[in-house]
Amino acid sequence: QVQLVESGGGLVQAGGSLRLSCAASGLIFSNYNMGWSRQAPGKEREFVAAINRWRAGSTYYADSVKGRFTISRDSAKNTVYLQMNSLKFEDTAVYYCAASNRGWAAQDLYDYWGQGTQVTVSS
Repeated sequence: QVQLVESGGGLVQAGGSLRLSCAASGLIFSNYNMGWSRQAPGKEREFVAAINRWRAGSTYYADSVKGRFTISRDSAKNTVYLQMNSLKFEDTAVYYCAASNRGWAAQDLYDYWGQGTQVTVSS
């Protein structure tokens, strides 16, 4: 079955950086669009980034992270990354990796989700 396993979360000071990784298995990675969402306590899940399966140069970012986060994928490792720079307190959330073989730039098109990794930014 499809498994998505996130790693790389942790505690970081505001202004710092983290790189999240998501290792995918049980699917043909190149056939799937990949995305990242996050959910802070008491808030709805927010779709923050996505990368197209056929055109790795085609990416989507939420306005809240544009210019600070970068999504990338490595087909040789079946892994998608989220490089997060200039982190802010409000970036604190559980970050989830997702896969879709349908569309790519909207959260509700993603069918497979990981368990999440906690990112905490101290102010």
